[in-house]
Amino acid sequence: MTSSRASRLFETIDQREFAFCQSVNRSLAVPGILAYFRVVSRLGDGWLWYLVILALPIIRPAEGFALALLMTVSGLSCTLTYKFLKSRLVRERPFISFPSINCGIPPLDRCSFPSGHTLHAVCFTVVLAMTAPAFAIALLPFTLSVAASRVILGLHYPSDVLFGALIGGSLGALGTVMLGPALVGYFAI
Repeated sequence: MTSSRASRLFETIDQREFAFCQSVNRSLAVPGILAYFRVVSRLGDGWLWYLVILALPIIRPAEGFALALLMTVSGLSCTLTYKFLKSRLVRERPFISFPSINCGIPPLDRCSFPSGHTLHAVCFTVVLAMTAPAFAIALLPFTLSVAASRVILGLHYPSDVLFGALIGGSLGALGTVMLGPALVGYFAI
């Protein structure tokens, strides 16, 4: 799909998602709720995931280093994928296209599709669900909050979040299936 065809498609989808985005953005514009989702968004910039990656070798000495390496490689594949997609499928963020939507926190870049925060959060949660389920269960509320924060803060459309989750989940599962057994077997004590 060329950039102009993608732009026309996004304009149509944007119009269909606008009312929902505006409704969510306005109805949850309560100081305590916004503060929570701003913190979640900042932690979703990578900070929480870096902490998890660094903690895994300490918490799970037998395979923690392998899991940390698997998360790092999966995260890099996510970064390359979403940067490629954002550069090809230029979609303006909701608060840019629709000034009535408030931007709850400064974005990391201008483009909206797909949600990189959601992509990474779901990828890491899937990797952990397949390798260390207890960690995935503990982090699931955070992952869901990251996804919700993107729409609530006016940074993404629901379709950005949905596709970010689908892509991230796929990359996490693929990386775990392809690299997980070799890494865990290689680094296990």
